[in-house]
Amino acid sequence: MNLEQLEYIVETAKTGSLTKAAQNCNVTLSAVSQAVSSLEAEFGFSLFTRSRLGAVPTAEGQRILQKAYAILEQFQELKAEAEGYSNLLGGSLRIATVPVPLTLSIDAIIRFKKDFPQIKLDITEKATLDIIEDIKQNHADIGLIFVDESIMHQHRGLHFGKLLESKFVVGVSRQSPLAMRQSITPEELREYPLVLYKDDNLFKLMDAFQEQYGDMDVLFSTNQTRVIQKLVEENVAVTVGVDLSFTSFASVPSGNIVTLELEMPPGLAASSFGWVQPGTHHLSKPASIFLDKLKHQIG
Repeated sequence: MNLEQLEYIVETAKTGSLTKAAQNCNVTLSAVSQAVSSLEAEFGFSLFTRSRLGAVPTAEGQRILQKAYAILEQFQELKAEAEGYSNLLGGSLRIATVPVPLTLSIDAIIRFKKDFPQIKLDITEKATLDIIEDIKQNHADIGLIFVDESIMHQHRGLHFGKLLESKFVVGVSRQSPLAMRQSITPEELREYPLVLYKDDNLFKLMDAFQEQYGDMDVLFSTNQTRVIQKLVEENVAVTVGVDLSFTSFASVPSGNIVTLELEMPPGLAASSFGWVQPGTHHLSKPASIFLDKLKHQIG
């Protein structure tokens, strides 16, 4: 038994005729007839009842044909998958990411580039809403962002996925009296000057805090993480972010910056690290492969 024989009996069942099956498969009638006879001899029963009116599957033949259909369908899927990989001889993969998750995805990026050196990687760092706009305008293939329910609700035309849960924390200098604590409330946070990473999710969090607790003492916001790190280390200010974001601060493992849990009021929660992709069509093959590598790395 081989795939060619299965193709012939499936086509015979579709057309109800060995002659038509031969024509559709671009082979001789003898080739189709021999394939059917060979399989019937191998199985020990008839697959078709043949007459001048055509070929009709027997009860046993119908069960075999169901399996044959499934095998050929899986073979076509396998062939398409293999062709997709073999065709990765050029093209590009455009990744837009908020800066922080880049440290989480760098291993997946490295592995992808090693496996597909011919694919041009274009990685840009942007704010969350800018990334979403890039996805909508087809300026990026996939976006790495922090995903929450409000973003998913506001942009229903896109497809979002979550990879890793996170929580909000406060980064303080080890010189600060706060360094001895385990947590801090938003109300207590009002007593300290803040320097924030320029991100839409953090701005929304500060707006929610100010509405509930009063003005927060925000010195300024910046997308320069080194500036934030320096100000916190020198005990000039404290900062707020998701716990995953502090993986990019070298001073956290060294102990120069200590993180405290931010006690969140009901109804507020940190976003999850995840991705956004166009909702109107499937991911490109390079983007799909990269996302699989990223899921494997984080999972």
